[in-house]
Order: sequence, then structure tokens, then C-alpha cells
Amino acid sequence: MNIELPERFSGPDAWESADLVHSQESWLKVLGMHELAELEAAAQSYIETGRDIGEIRAIDFQIPVFSVHLQQLKKKLLHGNGIEVIRGLPVAAYTQEIAACIFCGIGAHLGGARSQNAQGHILGHVRDTGLSSDDPTARIYQTAERQSFHTDSADVVGLLCLKQAQSGGESLLVSALSIYNRYKQLRPDLLPLLFEPIATDRRGEIPDGELPYMTIPVFSWYEGHLTVFYQRQYIESAQRFEDAPRLTAKHVEALDVFDSLANDPELHFTMQLAPGDMQFVYNHSQLHDRTGFTDWPDPAERRHLLRLWLSIEGDRRLPRCFTQRYGSIEVGNRGGIVTSNTRLHAPLD
Repeated sequence: MNIELPERFSGPDAWESADLVHSQESWLKVLGMHELAELEAAAQSYIETGRDIGEIRAIDFQIPVFSVHLQQLKKKLLHGNGIEVIRGLPVAAYTQEIAACIFCGIGAHLGGARSQNAQGHILGHVRDTGLSSDDPTARIYQTAERQSFHTDSADVVGLLCLKQAQSGGESLLVSALSIYNRYKQLRPDLLPLLFEPIATDRRGEIPDGELPYMTIPVFSWYEGHLTVFYQRQYIESAQRFEDAPRLTAKHVEALDVFDSLANDPELHFTMQLAPGDMQFVYNHSQLHDRTGFTDWPDPAERRHLLRLWLSIEGDRRLPRCFTQRYGSIEVGNRGGIVTSNTRLHAPLD
């Protein structure tokens, strides 16, 4: 591997499970009464304008006190451990419109919202729609199955839990830098394969003029940053395209080692998002996952999360291969899924 990487990553984003277990204050922020009142007032004021929540900007969502914390959070996502949960939003007492407006308003103070599908939805709904991961056009978040560790198409991924499943559905996080550290110790012979282009299925959401798959390495080393790009199921399903680069036995072994390390309890951290929890994760250095779940029989009570994809000003630059995924790799204006029919909006259903 003709790439000069550090022998070992040791910054705050190279955490292991015990680091977060023993320092809850490093990733958890509990809202106080005054902060809640400020968020609720800002949401009510915006809703009264009659504008689509998908159009919300920081200037439209006035939170002078809590915005100070959000500026600190932005720094933590880009330069710290890459994770925060904001807890205490009483979503059971809100309409879905109020909850979504608060979530999107907070997101607007962190960065620009990006489209999550070809329909231009900047507010995603994460719930089981009865689809199966065996369907090559289905997205894994639309099922109740275990997702496996992966990255999304944005700088930062945000989730707001509205309702929990009857059982399961835990959120798992792991640092790509810690995976690299352990990988280099255990299997340095396979590590170079993770820096080579590998085909990943677009699952039917294909930008104009692009192939139905992308060829981005699992690991990219660029301008002093290690960036991860990964979704194992989509790597495997890309093999359905005859012109996609073939996975060799060594590639499969390299990916198996990556998965085994991501699933090592010493490396990953598990949390259960409760209703009202907002989780923000930095996508370029952290992978996220969700365990399978069993939902409630009553459709009105079934597991439901809202999701944001955000592009952040002041973020790292990405190598050119990421144009396959983001279209533009311009810092602060990249990410999402955009086709010729995309119109940005925030559906509440």
C-alpha cells in the first residue's frame, strides 16, 4: 500500500466502547426547561409563516441561547468524537409538525439539509414499510432487519426518535479509525484492499449520467484525513451488474474482517434511543447500525424515527471519487441523492 498513514490514530474520534461507556457527558446533552421553551417558541413562530419545513434556515429559527451549544456541537462533530445525543424533547406532547420543525431547525444551525431520496425528501422517515433487504431497490432503513454497520450520503446524519419498537432497534456506533487501528494489528496483509475502489449498489436511485453503482474505496486517505464509505449489503448486491468490478475471494475476506471488527463489543457502542432523543453522528469517521426489531401490532404505535442528512461548512475536503456519491464535493454543499426530478421538501408522513 503506497499510502503514508499514521501508525495509529489516537484522536477523540478514535474512541472505543469503554471510552463512551465511562464518559456519558462526552456524548449526551440533556435539554433544560429554558432551552425547551426556546425551541418550542421558535418552532411555533416558523409554523405560523405557513412555509414548508424543508425550507427552514438558521435565520428563520431564532434560538439565541441554544444556538451557542449547537456551535459547540458542530465543532465536536467535525473535530471531536463525532457523536452527540440531545435528550429530553417531549415528543408525545407535540404534533408531528412541531417535532419535525424543532428537529429541522436544529439541523439548520448545524448545516444545510440534503435530499435523502430521488423525491427530494430532506426529512426522512425511518420505519418498517414491509420491504425486504433482498429487494435490490429497497433501502435497508425501510425494513425491520438488522442494518449492519454503514455510512450515509452526507457529512452528518441526524435522527429524532418519535416512537420505539416493542423490542430491539438499538442504535450501534463504531469509529472507523478504531477499526483501522485494530485491522492494522491483526491483518495488515488485507488492509490495502480496503483502499481500492469497490462497487456499491445505488439501489435504483441513479443520478443522470451515472452508473447504477459507485466505485469508492472503503477507506480513503486524503489531506490528512481517513474517510470511510461502507454498506456491505449494497457492495454484495452491486455484483448483479455484469460490468461492475468483481469481488475476489480476498476482497470478501477483507470485508469479513472489517465486519468482524465493527461488531466487536470492545469497539462499538450501543444505545437505545428513547422518544425525544436526537442523535447526530459524523458520517466520515463513524459508522452506524441498528439491530433488528419487533414492532407493535398497533400501526399508530410502531417504531418511527425522523432523519436528516446535513452538509457542514468548514468540513474536510473529500477525494474526487466521492463525486460519484455526492455529485458535488464542495464543502458545505454536498451530499444527498439528486436526480432530474428532485424537488426539496419535508413530508410529514
